Amino acid sequence: MSSALLFIPLKPEAQWQPYASFPHQLMSSKRQVCFHLSVGMGVTTVTAARILKGQLAGHSGEEGSLVMDTFPYLALSKTYNVDQQMPDSAGTATAYHCGVKANYGTLGVTAATTRYNCSTVFGNEVTSNLHRAKIAGKSVGIVTTTRVQHASPGATYAHTANRGWYSDSDLSTDAVKDGCRDVAYQLVHNTEIDVILGGGRQYMFPKTAVDPEYSSSKGTRSDGLDLTAEWLKNKKYVWNKAQFDAVDPDKTDFLMGLFEPKDCRYELERDASMDPSLTEMMEKAIKILSKNPKGFYLFVEDMGRIDHGHHGGRAKRALYEAVELDRAIGRAAELTSELDTLSVVTADHSHVFAFGGHSARGNSVFVSRGLADDNKHFTTAVYGNGPGYQIVNGSRPDMNESISSGNDYRQQAPVPIDSETHGIEDVAIFAKGPMAHLFHGVQEQSYIAHAMAYAACLEPYADCTVEPPAPAHAGSIHPSLLLLLMGLLLALHHVSV
Repeated sequence: MSSALLFIPLKPEAQWQPYASFPHQLMSSKRQVCFHLSVGMGVTTVTAARILKGQLAGHSGEEGSLVMDTFPYLALSKTYNVDQQMPDSAGTATAYHCGVKANYGTLGVTAATTRYNCSTVFGNEVTSNLHRAKIAGKSVGIVTTTRVQHASPGATYAHTANRGWYSDSDLSTDAVKDGCRDVAYQLVHNTEIDVILGGGRQYMFPKTAVDPEYSSSKGTRSDGLDLTAEWLKNKKYVWNKAQFDAVDPDKTDFLMGLFEPKDCRYELERDASMDPSLTEMMEKAIKILSKNPKGFYLFVEDMGRIDHGHHGGRAKRALYEAVELDRAIGRAAELTSELDTLSVVTADHSHVFAFGGHSARGNSVFVSRGLADDNKHFTTAVYGNGPGYQIVNGSRPDMNESISSGNDYRQQAPVPIDSETHGIEDVAIFAKGPMAHLFHGVQEQSYIAHAMAYAACLEPYADCTVEPPAPAHAGSIHPSLLLLLMGLLLALHHVSV
């Protein structure tokens, strides 16, 4: 794949690059990026997860903080796709990974590619920051609780007219005829990724291969390829926790771990003896990637399962995933330095998830202790639509905290839909570290990729300045430092008065 693939500037560089010249942005030459994505994490999900985290620790919850809450820079991202007001995870992934907005359901291509039309892919491919980081000599990795062929990680390495073409057996007849490759094939052949951890085993093996963990599950490939064997030619592959724990980061440069046939299990249901947690996968990845003196680019995705929890109308599943993501973000902060690592947390889109009601401090995030006008309890966490529709003959069932706190309970919804939908509103971007100040205001989602590329000195910003220019002469003082000193003197004066 050519490094010259398209990376379309969002707006004239002169409009945004001045923000990159802030004099306080001192950094090392490593210029690392740790990019955390929470699929479906709207602001409402952030708030509910914050309260749940506090309540799980024995507090009322509202006064607590998520790790991302402590990040000093905040912005909003507009999530729409080129052809769709309500976005999906493929078009959005193309935006925040490649810097180009795309059509609904397409990965790693411009909007000239229409969904399901393989012939429109060729010549319209765009390059991700992960690929550009690899070209720059950095180590790169993907960690996810979904299948590694899912839309969010998929845009880092794949170019496809349909996000659902996971294996060759998913390709349409026309796609095969036109020469398109499935996402799993591209995972192994497009970009040499150092660390790949998540789910998605079945798309890597032929249909005759029985899954090593579940005898009822088999591979899906019709071409007979074992893509893990191709990976293993000079790398390491694991599929369970024991094998994963045995991996020595100091002696490992390449690692693929696929712990489930499809998506990893929800955190509430994860078998800790068989599957590592998101935090454990991320920690192993950072330890392997950080050996590179040129730095690393790591994409960490949780809430792929939060997204699935919301789609199912099951708020508890979604919010517990959010708490696990927070733990991973905190551990990443312990393993990296703000002096050389830009950390970004954002979402690809939101959900029609709401959180309200006349609730006292410390109220459960799942049910109100008050009564509605029909003299029945209601859930404080609700969905605007979805499978939680429960109105029969104009009446809805009552519930209590015990029922609504169940892992499989579906929050009530006023509109019956098999799968709850994404939201359309903006989502938050949290940032800290070198060049984090670039994240400000309300931006197009594709801006995220450009800001991270500039921070990491990746193409097309490979000639960015690592350090601010030296002063005109040794005795000069930078204006910003002078202002800081003046402020300190004024503060001391007020204290003395």
